[in-house]
Amino acid sequence: MRRLYDLAYGRSGDKGDVANISVIARSSADYAELKAKLTSERVKAHLGDLVRGEVLRYELDNIEALNFVCHQALGGGGTRSFRLDPLGKSLAGILLYMVWDE
Repeated sequence: MRRLYDLAYGRSGDKGDVANISVIARSSADYAELKAKLTSERVKAHLGDLVRGEVLRYELDNIEALNFVCHQALGGGGTRSFRLDPLGKSLAGILLYMVWDE
């Protein structure tokens, strides 16, 4: 069974109630597969109730990465959320644990 972390590295952060997750391919072949299969809908489904708003995907072909902007993902943001810090910083790890194929 492969997981997303077998194809990519991740990085994430937060600002207000928006989380930003970057998925950086390990190779050009991996990037082609990510572009074809890692949709906004798949990301939102995997993150479940952590993301209540829209998930937008941006393709960064020059660095072979995808960037996902997740709205309403942090319980209102740092000053309003009951979640422990670091809020959005852990979302890349959660996403990279996604089962990619079995």
